[in-house]
Amino acid sequence: MTSELHEVRALLAADDVSGAARTLRMIADTLPVHEMASITAELADRADLDKLAEAARAAAGAPDNPDAWTVFGYECIEYGVPFAAIPALREALRAGTTKPNLALSELVYAFEDEHRHAEAVEALLAHESILRPYPERYLLTYDSILAGDLDRARTEFARLAAPEDEDWLPARDRVHRMLLRADRVAPVSSLDGADLRGWHYTLTGGYLATLSPYGFDAGMTGRWAYLGDRLELCRHTLDRLAVILRSAGLTPSSVSLLPDRSDRIIGLAAAELLGLPVVEFTPDRTDTLVVAYSLADLDPDLSRALTTRASGQILFEHATYWVRPSAVAADISGLLCQTAVEPWAPNTRLGGNGPESVPADARPESEIAREIVKADGTPDSGDDRTPPDPDQVLADFVAATRDTWLLGSRNPVNSPGPVRSSFFG
Repeated sequence: MTSELHEVRALLAADDVSGAARTLRMIADTLPVHEMASITAELADRADLDKLAEAARAAAGAPDNPDAWTVFGYECIEYGVPFAAIPALREALRAGTTKPNLALSELVYAFEDEHRHAEAVEALLAHESILRPYPERYLLTYDSILAGDLDRARTEFARLAAPEDEDWLPARDRVHRMLLRADRVAPVSSLDGADLRGWHYTLTGGYLATLSPYGFDAGMTGRWAYLGDRLELCRHTLDRLAVILRSAGLTPSSVSLLPDRSDRIIGLAAAELLGLPVVEFTPDRTDTLVVAYSLADLDPDLSRALTTRASGQILFEHATYWVRPSAVAADISGLLCQTAVEPWAPNTRLGGNGPESVPADARPESEIAREIVKADGTPDSGDDRTPPDPDQVLADFVAATRDTWLLGSRNPVNSPGPVRSSFFG
């Protein structure tokens, strides 16, 4: 037994289910599949996941029944442990499950959940003889894009006929728009493993206004991890919002305020900086700029209302959470972070006597908004390792791509795509 497996069992014995799952994830691909199923059953028991525990035991007790491994893999995905599904579904396909298309598509979904898109492509190509247009060839196109293999994606999309089932039309249109955006991005951006803005636009259809000036070549690649936000940074992203609107040739007629306090603060600041009147948000209002601090915890009804934009509606989000994307993809993201603490939220700072609690700023929304407007929005020089990103670079990017912007629904992408960044588990 490996030391990591010993650690998994010790964590389970201590009722640390989350810790056991994190450790198991690191060794899932190295364990014999029956051992993987057995330990998953123990983990599921501790978490009171009865269906998963039952499927895991059935798979462990039936090494010659590939259909049992298919069911086990499916349940792993359903219960949020896709790393355990991968070896199970590989075994099901190797051993000749009677449901190969189900096992293959579920294997691809498991790889997607783990952001292992190149391996999803490899799995699909290894079973090319059973691929149907939908879902498998669609998935081959989609995962090729997220793996950064645009040549393969274009080849596969050219083979992907319009679906007979109209439910698949939005998915096909989605990858089509991704490829159109990639075509516009290519002349002005590298679309390599460090091109965060280029890939963010290609995948989500949203412009990324700024890059983090810290740790670019030390694992962050332009994203923030834990961000203790500042008024100056809020001002900077709003200044870059103005650059994007000018470069796109758009002048909204109003700023729409969402109901959350943080959203209203930054919305009021945006309205003053852009010289626009403020209105309350309504889903059908046209030619308006909807402003959010973050969409991460957006009310489900608002998410549904924002998924499809009204004519001329633009959605700006200051802090986009990239590790757990919201249900709506912003048309413009000020920055990408794992999590953020608003400048006016309660927080902790280091003082002369160690950590000190700072209470929330209880001033009226309009007063804090004016503080943002008065703040110095000069970009933080950071550690001087982030590539230069002056306003003109952003303006040129927008000018080259604006004819493919604001098209289709605001679908999030639950993956970092080809540009990876470090994050805290």
